[in-house]
Amino acid sequence: MMKIRSLARSMSAGLLATPLLLVAAHADAEKLKVDDNSFKCITEMTPVRHFYVDNLLGNLAGTTAVASVGRGEYPEGSVVQLVPNEVMIKHEKGFNPATRDWEFFYIDVDAHGSKIFRRGFAEVNNRFDQNCFACHVQARAEFDLICEEDHGCAPIPVTRAMFGALQRSDPRCKNRPPVSAEDAQALKDLGEIVKALKAGGEARKP
Repeated sequence: MMKIRSLARSMSAGLLATPLLLVAAHADAEKLKVDDNSFKCITEMTPVRHFYVDNLLGNLAGTTAVASVGRGEYPEGSVVQLVPNEVMIKHEKGFNPATRDWEFFYIDVDAHGSKIFRRGFAEVNNRFDQNCFACHVQARAEFDLICEEDHGCAPIPVTRAMFGALQRSDPRCKNRPPVSAEDAQALKDLGEIVKALKAGGEARKP
């Protein structure tokens, strides 16, 4: 009789544990996964002022709410983009406290889609060979590492016209209009800035 009771208790414990294991497995499956397919045409995202946002976990309302107010902590899954090649994505709480759980991406884009070129936290550099985190960490705490003109970040030599031209010329976007004369000039001016910044970076190398 004791053996039967012991076996019954063991079976009961196993049955109770099974849902808990399934919940844990489901929680692991819900962790944010980011690959080349996580990215899309920047203008298909939600515009907020001069940048775009999305949420890879479906919480676009939460991301848009913070972006629209301009301050506060972004929810997990948030995507913030100013230009097609540079992306910030928010991971779950505690994923990387040093960067407030943001991961930085530098991606290659063409008509076929996106390909991750660089990804990481405090070590990723952008197209200007400037460190992403070194710039964003200057933002005051209430802005959750997002840089805008009055957020505390150092100014960069890129105009709103250049940002807009880059957004509108994203090669991943279908049915995008022809490049206007204004955008063509802005992209040309940006090219000169990129060359100057790269030359300065090369000159500083030992």
